[in-house]
Amino acid sequence: MMSYLTLKTIHILSMVLLFGTGLGSAFYKWMADRSGNVAHIAVTNRHVVLADWLFTTPTIVIQPLTGLWMAHMIGLPLSTPWIAISLGLYLLAGACWLPVVWLQIRMQRLAEAAVSGGTPLPASYWRMARAWFWLGVPAFIAMVAVVVLMVMKQTPWA
Repeated sequence: MMSYLTLKTIHILSMVLLFGTGLGSAFYKWMADRSGNVAHIAVTNRHVVLADWLFTTPTIVIQPLTGLWMAHMIGLPLSTPWIAISLGLYLLAGACWLPVVWLQIRMQRLAEAAVSGGTPLPASYWRMARAWFWLGVPAFIAMVAVVVLMVMKQTPWA
């Protein structure tokens, strides 16, 4: 049986990896897009998609599994306010992340096609990039709130 402290360590490391990958990917993709260099944009998009598969996807699975397991181990019901709110915010972030993944893959393909064809990025790329950015805003805010709730182990107004 895994100890509570082992689970907590995995949970925290997973959260750091999730946050770090998300924020780092967003920064590098945003900066690449701002450069206007289509080859740079294509490579960065490919790396962002890869980082999501290698780091973000596993942590998205590890976070709720370890969190729910720890809550069970210490006898906290899921109706505990900070846990229920955290789960809701996590679902909100996930609802933003799923279309982001689709957008990233589409933007990667559009950028690679532009590099191959020696053409500029199409207007649809830039529309997707804006949607990608704005979907990241509520997801990031939700995840910050989840971390605050996780650390405080109570709602801020309690």
